[in-house]
Amino acid sequence: MMASQGLVAQSPWTDAAEERKIDSILTRMTLEEKIGQMTLFTSDWDQTGPTLRAGYRDDVRAGRVGAIFNAHTAAYNRELQRMSIEETRMGIPLLFGYDVIHGYRTIFPIPLGEAASWNLPAIENAARIAAAEASAAGLHWTFAPMVDIARDPRWGRVMEGSGEDVYLGTEIAKARVQGFQGKDLADPTTILACAKHYAAYGAAQAGRDYHTVDISERTLRETYLPPFKAAADLGVATFMTSFNEVDGIPASGNKHLLTDILRDEWGFDGFVVTDYTSINEMVKHGNVADLPEAGLLALKAGVDMDMQGAVYHEFLAGQVRRGEISETYVNEAVRRVLRLKFALGLFEDPYRYSDEAREKRVVFSAENRAAAREMARQSIVLLKNNKQTLPLSKDIRSMALIGPLADAQSDMLGAWHADGRAADCITLRTGLEQELGKSVRINYTQGCEVEGDDRSGFAAAVRLAKQSDVVVVAVGERDWMSGEAASRTDITLPGVQSQLVQTLVATGKPVVVVLMNGRPLAIPEIDKTAPAILETWFLGTEAGPAIADVLFGDYNPSGKLPMTFPRHVGQVPIHYDMKNTGRPMNPTDKYTSKYLDMPNTPLYPFGYGLSYTTFGYDELRVSSPTMPANGSVTVTVNVKNTGKIAGTEVVQLYVRDVVGSVTRPVRMLKGFERVTLAAGQQQTVSFTLTEADLAFQTAENILRAEPGRFEVFVGGDSTAAMMVTFDLVD
Repeated sequence: MMASQGLVAQSPWTDAAEERKIDSILTRMTLEEKIGQMTLFTSDWDQTGPTLRAGYRDDVRAGRVGAIFNAHTAAYNRELQRMSIEETRMGIPLLFGYDVIHGYRTIFPIPLGEAASWNLPAIENAARIAAAEASAAGLHWTFAPMVDIARDPRWGRVMEGSGEDVYLGTEIAKARVQGFQGKDLADPTTILACAKHYAAYGAAQAGRDYHTVDISERTLRETYLPPFKAAADLGVATFMTSFNEVDGIPASGNKHLLTDILRDEWGFDGFVVTDYTSINEMVKHGNVADLPEAGLLALKAGVDMDMQGAVYHEFLAGQVRRGEISETYVNEAVRRVLRLKFALGLFEDPYRYSDEAREKRVVFSAENRAAAREMARQSIVLLKNNKQTLPLSKDIRSMALIGPLADAQSDMLGAWHADGRAADCITLRTGLEQELGKSVRINYTQGCEVEGDDRSGFAAAVRLAKQSDVVVVAVGERDWMSGEAASRTDITLPGVQSQLVQTLVATGKPVVVVLMNGRPLAIPEIDKTAPAILETWFLGTEAGPAIADVLFGDYNPSGKLPMTFPRHVGQVPIHYDMKNTGRPMNPTDKYTSKYLDMPNTPLYPFGYGLSYTTFGYDELRVSSPTMPANGSVTVTVNVKNTGKIAGTEVVQLYVRDVVGSVTRPVRMLKGFERVTLAAGQQQTVSFTLTEADLAFQTAENILRAEPGRFEVFVGGDSTAAMMVTFDLVD
């Protein structure tokens, strides 16, 4: 018997009257119609996979599909909904889903870029705007947020998440769920969120997408599950299974993940959907012999809806009738789906999300574009600024704008850009022209392509550089070089872009490197020679104006890295919260943990980012030298703007558990606060630590804090040196 059954009357999504309606619907449905509610097919609008399912309109009319993805716009979805309401026996409304990852039509920075803002209200607002636009375009459900912790920049999907840190990733997961779902799913401007990819997808070996994951239960629970747990606690409506295996069992057939932890331990009440054809893929994983067996394993494990694979669609009815699986499993899955359709108000008004007037008014509005520009500005990280190269003076007479990404509209969108359109994007070139008008002559040339070894454009680039007061060079990746199925073994700049930068630096002109990319890059040579470097990620629709704002000082950069930037791919995996060894690095002793040819340290650490001003820290204090069990301590620090202009600092607090029953990381982020200070202004920043902040999976694999000494570090990045200590006592 399923442990998660017997809770039919308990649901955060429906009341008793709606539960009775669901009971009535279930009693009148045929087995095939029930399985239809467990089936998600793509429309013919666009593709996220290698094939389209033929004949999906017939499936809708037969009641054999309950949800459709990649169908959007109010008019298009209204017609599909009409078919489901008027041309089927039961008249059950369809659920429409789409990959609204960082905006629907107004495209915000890629999620990794948004994470660099460390601004939770702004991130929540970006998701809120995405939901408002998507819901106006006929959508009910987004396959976001991706809350996978990711520590390998070779993995292309790092762009879709919040980086390497558990605490930051968990807080951003909550912000995005809240942004998409709002306070009430009945509000037609909200949509269902989906916590993905459950679980440990970010731990794929060698950073290769879809590859094997092999981690301990302790690592699973300490590193990869917390953002999912937080999303579940916050009331996320749906979960999506991951492609990878966990402990030898693919996630879509993993009962330990989907029932033992998600349902029974966490009390999740929404429904679980697979990723694209992941039930089918269990056959190639090798833990089932064929598709019918895969479907049985998935349903018994806890998968409620099959995305695109048609395994339930093709085999489940026969399996139920032959007694291979109880119809109780089917009923419970259908109940979960219907509950959310009731919660969205679709039974009351199936067309409430198909309002063309609202779509025209809301989608890509001036207000939304302004919010995207502000989010983009906050996502930019200043990596280097020797001799105050930045901000640039508006008194310059000329600028050489060079690089394959300086005027590349489509690349500004980044991967997973929903209905974002290249024609809507403002490039860096256009943004600078808008910023400067005719007061500064912009000398533009591409210089080289993103890929390939053609250097024929170098000469023109050098000529323009020598004719100009300053050089801005935009280099990085193409938008498709990160995202799903976009793993790279070489995380340096592709092609001859690095050589282009070095050639421009050799002219002696001030050179500002603008990076556009979806992952951390290894750029030690550029860091060594270029006087100024901006990490801008893929900033979306308003990329150009946002970068121009930062280049000329209309906005003082405040972004901090959500992922470590290595010096070389050979250091990967590298993240700030690694553990010590029995032989910590000692430069005078060969037989310690280090490389022969490179420092252990990264090029840029987690949490790092410069400003056009400077900040000083002093008077770090802890309220008590001891923390009693179930008590707390307060950590305070004075932060002062020691520069000449206003700026925003992200004050970060890290904790080290000095001795544990199992080894602990050298430090872990446990708090942060964005503080905006005028020149010369000082502020006291406070953090409260509780026993829960100190808890970990002990040697007995129990989540709890152990008594002992704790070190607290506070500063502007993960290398913060200021430290105080306290003891947790029984």
